[in-house]
Amino acid sequence: MSENLEQSFVVQLQANQNIIHKICRLYTAGEDAHKDLFQEITIQLWKAYPKFRGDSKFSTWAYRVALNTAITLYRKTKRTVSTVEYESHQHFVKDVDYNYEEEEQIKLMYKAVYQLNDIEKALVFMYLEDKDYQEIAETLGISEVNARVKMNRIKGKLKKILNP
Repeated sequence: MSENLEQSFVVQLQANQNIIHKICRLYTAGEDAHKDLFQEITIQLWKAYPKFRGDSKFSTWAYRVALNTAITLYRKTKRTVSTVEYESHQHFVKDVDYNYEEEEQIKLMYKAVYQLNDIEKALVFMYLEDKDYQEIAETLGISEVNARVKMNRIKGKLKKILNP
């Protein structure tokens, strides 16, 4: 591959690596699994990068490749994705800036989201990232209407989980 292509990929990957880390956190339990998935997603992005035509934003394309890789990899290794409670992750937040009430809300949200299936998790993740339904639909390979319907159903599920 050309050096320009490689350099372009590295720049794009660095600019969008938080997307990959968030997906890894959503689909893994533990630091080693996170690193392994991050590496696998990076490899898949690199392999597919020469075919990236630029019809969509790099971030949208990266979401799609990363989500597909995460879902495929963990469906192969397990029938269900093993997740851990949000509390088991280390938090690198200074006490002075820390909002304990917000932390409790985040724990509840993660507990509820862990009960969703793979596609529902991906949809919630992208929704919380303020992606519009068109981009969500394009990334997940579903229609925009289907994305809206699924999101409304997920909201109902989450309300039932959070307010039994």
